[in-house]
Amino acid sequence: MDKRINKYLSESGYCSRREADRLIEQKKVKINGELAEIGSKVKSSDTVTVHGKTIVNNQDFIYLAFNKPVGITSTTDQSIKGNIVDYINHDQRIFHVGRLDKDSEGLILMTNDGDIVNEILRSENNHEKEYLVTVDKDITQDFLEKMSKGVPILNTVTKTCKVRKINSRTFSIILTEGLNRQIRRMCDYFNYSVQSLKRVRIMHIHLDVPIGTYRELSKKELKILFNTIGRNAND
Repeated sequence: MDKRINKYLSESGYCSRREADRLIEQKKVKINGELAEIGSKVKSSDTVTVHGKTIVNNQDFIYLAFNKPVGITSTTDQSIKGNIVDYINHDQRIFHVGRLDKDSEGLILMTNDGDIVNEILRSENNHEKEYLVTVDKDITQDFLEKMSKGVPILNTVTKTCKVRKINSRTFSIILTEGLNRQIRRMCDYFNYSVQSLKRVRIMHIHLDVPIGTYRELSKKELKILFNTIGRNAND
């Protein structure tokens, strides 16, 4: 069965469909020695190369829950010191789903399934991400209420969210959006400085491995994940 070239590359685990389209536009992708075009179709017998390297579509997908340490950068650019790919050092080419700031820690999903990256990010404004945040001074009820009702940052107002006090200087916050450095900017608006920030949950997937380690998602987690993004588990 013929596949569009961007789908072929994403299913091979090489990159997302969006990145595949960029590589095609940059004339880095060839099919049987000929430059690929956006929308080109690939047969199972065809030879696909990127930067001259043959890409095999094996569909042996990997889905990991990784506990990212502070100081590791969420990027697949291996020229950047401390990039997440080199840190994990997996034997398959994998990439991160979404981002987690360099100075933040906690749960981030890693995969070689390029399609699921786009599917999750497209639904990002609909799924919950939970964080534990420690700030530099005592948390007031006024602060909690104002944080939950929406904060004006980055020329917009954040969506309403769930905020709960854990102790005098630590709170839990559940977001359904992912603005750049959102929690830090929200806290700054009320003159609170974030001392530590840890993501402990993405949707139904919880952080439950030691820092710097990862585990494979369970079959149950994958089933719920696929259902959430509207994908059949056999797709």
